[in-house]
Amino acid sequence: MSSASSGPVVLIGAGNMGGAMLSGWLKSGVAGSSIVVVDPGPSDQMMKTINDAGVAHVTSAPAGLTAGVLFLAVKPQVMEAVLPPVKGTVGPETVVVSVAAGKTLSFLEGHLGEAAMVRAMPNTPAMVGRGVTGAFANPRVTAAQREQVHSLLRVSGPVEWVPTEADIDAVTALSGSGPAYVFYLVECMAEAGRKLGLQADLAMRLARETVAGAGELLHQSPDDASRLRQNVTSPGGTTAAALSVLMAEDAMQPLFDKALAAARKRAEELAG
Repeated sequence: MSSASSGPVVLIGAGNMGGAMLSGWLKSGVAGSSIVVVDPGPSDQMMKTINDAGVAHVTSAPAGLTAGVLFLAVKPQVMEAVLPPVKGTVGPETVVVSVAAGKTLSFLEGHLGEAAMVRAMPNTPAMVGRGVTGAFANPRVTAAQREQVHSLLRVSGPVEWVPTEADIDAVTALSGSGPAYVFYLVECMAEAGRKLGLQADLAMRLARETVAGAGELLHQSPDDASRLRQNVTSPGGTTAAALSVLMAEDAMQPLFDKALAAARKRAEELAG
């Protein structure tokens, strides 16, 4: 995969998410010479990655540079300050990709002008190449640009395109924030094990490996989650006893309904 002839991939921000994307691009065969990283202070490890791959690094967007893809990987709260200096990199052929939660396309257009734009919502497992990303493209994004953006996002895991920008708030609630729900599930399982008499550190190791292993089984199996659940559940057995509690009418499903609704509401509030 190479960058479009219209210009380099310009990555604004090489922190956790931006750095993970950059590493993924390089591993997937994107030429370091076709990437420009704009970051005032990358970590030592990131600088080594940048230098080893022959990626251009600048502390601010240089004059006269026009991006093929302008990839915005900075935190939402600094976006306001970051955008004005990079406006000059947006040309008629540029596609802008933002992975900042809550920053709408109209917000981006207010700072960068009308352009082909994609809002993407990856999640933190992207840092180990096991993320999933929801993405929405505005009508100015061409088929070729969408394909290029897809290939750039795909390095961290599957990409799911949604039909409306509003869907990104629901994606944020489900998969964007979702890893935290799973980590909390591990905490809850470990604490319940401790209350059954297991040593706290043993309970945590058992819970952690159980969830990690179940996730890997889900990843590798062609069966859906409900089938995998049923495979573990013998009629009248221990799993069935636990699931009768978790699957009660007032138990886990309504709790998740409420939790995701709260996350989406907050995403909408942050978007203004």
